Amino acid sequence: MDLPRRFTIRESSHRICNPFTSEKLATLGHAINPSPGTRVLDLACGKGELLCTWAREHGVTGTGVDISTVFLKAARARAAELDVADRVDFVHADASAYVTEDLVGIAACVGATWIGSGVAGTVELLRRSLLPGGMMLIGEPYWRREPQTQAIVEGCHLARKDDLLPLPELLEQFGALGCDVVEMVLADQDSWDRYAAAQWLNIRRWLDANPDDELADEMRAELVAAPVQHAKYRREYLGWGVFALMNR
Repeated sequence: MDLPRRFTIRESSHRICNPFTSEKLATLGHAINPSPGTRVLDLACGKGELLCTWAREHGVTGTGVDISTVFLKAARARAAELDVADRVDFVHADASAYVTEDLVGIAACVGATWIGSGVAGTVELLRRSLLPGGMMLIGEPYWRREPQTQAIVEGCHLARKDDLLPLPELLEQFGALGCDVVEMVLADQDSWDRYAAAQWLNIRRWLDANPDDELADEMRAELVAAPVQHAKYRREYLGWGVFALMNR
């Protein structure tokens, strides 16, 4: 069980594997202001930047879960770098089936709601690990502009327009799931640029070092297409944010 190599190639230099910058992640931490000692469960944690930086800045403890051995190695190295390895741990497991025995104050899935087959299933999964009065963090894209054609939908790497909601309807969905939205921090177009453009450089450097790899043709084709596709579709039409929820 592991993440396909194409993902780790694209995001080899990333600390945050979604369209959040370090500044946005810090803003979210200060906005919800977790108490020292708050235990956090981060499902599909990627390289563990949320856990590691919040352990340093806010004194939280917790566990990150991911299927990528490459990302988890980076997460453990980051914990050591920030001197928080005694406060956080990382587990190689399928996040879609992970429920902690010791309930947590914050349960997060920041940018991977596929683990619950969508927002509703992910909220239900996080609830199973959450203390009464605790907080859930959901990272999720939404339509910044309504797509008028199927070509735009597919240019955003989606199959159907209905796979995403506009922001007001996404907030309504959280309410319909029995949640109060108590905070949100949204990415912007520059955040998307930093996430996407860094992938292009990562791919190019990997191609230069690995011209004969079995993935080289696929990654070369992606590098050729990705900048225009990003500017034409994802940058213009997709929003992205992290939403803090509490059960009603």
